[in-house]
Amino acid sequence: MSTKPFPRPKSLLRSIEGPADLKKLTSDQVEELAEQIREYLVQAVSATGGHLGPNLGVVELTLAMHRVFDSGRDAFVFDTGHQAYVHKLLTGRQDFSTLRQENGLSGYPSREESEHDIVENSHASTSLSWADGIAQAFERTHRDDHVVAVIGDGALTGGMPWEALNNVADHYEGNMVIIVNDNGRSYQPTIGGLAHHLDALRTSQPYEKALAWGKRALLAGGKPGEAAFEALHGIKAGVKDVLLPQALFSDLGLKYIGPVDGHDEVAVEFALTRAKAVNEPILVHVITDKGHGYEPAINDVNDRFHAVGKIHPETGLPIAPSRFGWTKVFAREIVKLAEQDASIVGVTAAMMVPVGLKLLHDKYPKRVIDVGIAEQHAVTMCAGMAYAGLHPVFAVYATFLNRAFDQVLMDVALHRAGVTFVLDRSGITGDDGPSHNGMWDIAMLSIVPGLRLAAPRDEQTLQRALKEAVAVKDAPTVVRYPKGALPEPVESRGTFAGADVLLPSDGRVTILATGAFANLGVQTGEKLGNARVLDPRWLLPVEDELVDALAESSDLIVTLEDGVEDNGYGSAVRAALARRGYYTPVLARGLPKEFLQHAKRPAIMEHLGLSPDALREQILGHLQGLKQR
Repeated sequence: MSTKPFPRPKSLLRSIEGPADLKKLTSDQVEELAEQIREYLVQAVSATGGHLGPNLGVVELTLAMHRVFDSGRDAFVFDTGHQAYVHKLLTGRQDFSTLRQENGLSGYPSREESEHDIVENSHASTSLSWADGIAQAFERTHRDDHVVAVIGDGALTGGMPWEALNNVADHYEGNMVIIVNDNGRSYQPTIGGLAHHLDALRTSQPYEKALAWGKRALLAGGKPGEAAFEALHGIKAGVKDVLLPQALFSDLGLKYIGPVDGHDEVAVEFALTRAKAVNEPILVHVITDKGHGYEPAINDVNDRFHAVGKIHPETGLPIAPSRFGWTKVFAREIVKLAEQDASIVGVTAAMMVPVGLKLLHDKYPKRVIDVGIAEQHAVTMCAGMAYAGLHPVFAVYATFLNRAFDQVLMDVALHRAGVTFVLDRSGITGDDGPSHNGMWDIAMLSIVPGLRLAAPRDEQTLQRALKEAVAVKDAPTVVRYPKGALPEPVESRGTFAGADVLLPSDGRVTILATGAFANLGVQTGEKLGNARVLDPRWLLPVEDELVDALAESSDLIVTLEDGVEDNGYGSAVRAALARRGYYTPVLARGLPKEFLQHAKRPAIMEHLGLSPDALREQILGHLQGLKQR
């Protein structure tokens, strides 16, 4: 283990105790501060892991925001929060040694950490709706403070921002500044018509020659000339809104400034100062470079170090083993299945690499569709493809499927569409905190008619579940698996009413250990000494054959699920028993109906009593209670 001390911020950065300190700095000091922030981010995030690329890209932008506006009075709303590390550093949070660790600094804005943080949700495309609501409240309570919303153009591929913009244009005349942080990327290069529109705004620069004399002439004029140049330098960033067509935003009733070089703090600061003076909704278009200033990030063609584990800061090479074991298995298997079945098409919502569809795209570029950050559209599009004879496989983080529940229910399930949903990062994800735990899907999807849901326990069962899922052509299928490395295989010792037997026993306690909790179930069964441990593999629907066999052979059924306990798999088992006239007790153990704070997965499970020793005591206590009735 390395004994290298955790990096400390350099002197100028350490002197910034809050946003007010930024306003005292000269332009040269701001430039030096930007360099120190980048250096600290690389060194600190390399040691802990986190969202490095997005934050390297917004250093000057965040500095300018805090120098022009008054955070704490003015409301800063960051879309997704991926790019809030710089904001944290400038608002008194400069100890990143426990970033994304238990009781440490959150990887996203957190109201518990600071009054400067407002929106904690790390799901994309929500910032403009938040900003609209805050701005309307400011207007109605006669506050003249500003609302500043930062949204990436990747997030603008979602529908919510456009609904918000339509609402803003319709009735609102308050102090709202919308900053489009345009790096041409979300996780990957941004797709869609909006991205092409923004590309057009980046290109033409006829004003450069007209203003080039300013730098030569004014900087030769001493302090007055330097001051004049800084003003002119800021002005030139706003000349584009005269020289280039801005039909898209003007048609929405928004004033527009930009494009502005997002790595030129003076230009950004001048643009934001202009925007602040307008006192009505205005959009500032800022061009940034994800991973700016760090060569390994710039050279990472996949996602510019959007999110990294622990890495060597000098090279950017990973220190820890790959976190994507489950995803890699899916990536290989979906290619094999696509080779055998020409109807299979991969679908992603701006996350082709993280969800494992890159291999399929490399082999069959036309058989992977990236819709941008638009999960609702993705699901209904899948329903349309299924109707026309394809079998779409929508690979998505489990937490993001929440956003498209209506489409799953009414467009896919109602129409008995053969669509497969592959839910990556299901269950406890740990470090990324409350909004990223993929813990809601089993409970949410358990009420969808006809839907089948599998929770494989290892590599072999994942391969088997995928093959079975894409073979279903008349109903939605779901395959869920957790974040991280693959576990050791858990061999089946036979079958019991269609379920895999992981630990045989003639005892009257049956543990249904699902998915990522299969090993936990086996270990718990071994500690009890007289419990049968089964893996149903397909959790939904709960099959009658299994229900009958469980009722006949069990005095207590224990369900273990890596999902929210209320209305989850255990509830489905209990309901299935009751429908068939059985009232065998069911002890359902999973995740509580609460937002889990960030920590390592083992620590969260230990805290929740999801360990073999704790479960053994709970089961024995439950059995004792049953005897006393």
